[in-house]
Amino acid sequence: MLKRKYGNRADWRRVEQRKYSQSHLNTKEFQGYITLLKTVKVKEPLITRYGDKEICIVDNGYMWLQQFPYGKHHSVTTMFDASGEIVQWYIDICHGNGIESGVPWMDDLFLDIVVLPSGEIFLLDEDELEQAYKNRIISKNMYDLAWDECKEMMSQLQNDEFVIIKLAQEHKRLLEIALK
Repeated sequence: MLKRKYGNRADWRRVEQRKYSQSHLNTKEFQGYITLLKTVKVKEPLITRYGDKEICIVDNGYMWLQQFPYGKHHSVTTMFDASGEIVQWYIDICHGNGIESGVPWMDDLFLDIVVLPSGEIFLLDEDELEQAYKNRIISKNMYDLAWDECKEMMSQLQNDEFVIIKLAQEHKRLLEIALK
């Protein structure tokens, strides 16, 4: 069974106080849903490691913008620190995106790509994808879909053609108005 992740992250216990907004967009550059979660107060910061770098991805005042494009097999979370600077882009490879009870979601296919503002790119969780296939959690078609989408995303990132991450600041501004 795939893990369904919702844009409002209502089940996230680390976040004690939050603000949330979402919108549907149908522009030339982006068609789908965007969400913005502001972590007003968290129980404790969340720090992750990529190679020798430690990066705080959640703390008081951080914002997570999620973009759920229609008809694609990825969603993007842009993480902003309390001063509004981008900490990272996190690309979830997914089986699909949708909406349930008015809240956008994606069905996670395990593979993830992280892009840092420095331009460094990290591929994550290949082992989780392999294990999911081996344990028959996902089919061969889903396994192949995950790798095909991942390869396409990596190619677009390396060629500076992945437009959705370039829209992060604009999408954040659109949703920040509704947070107040």
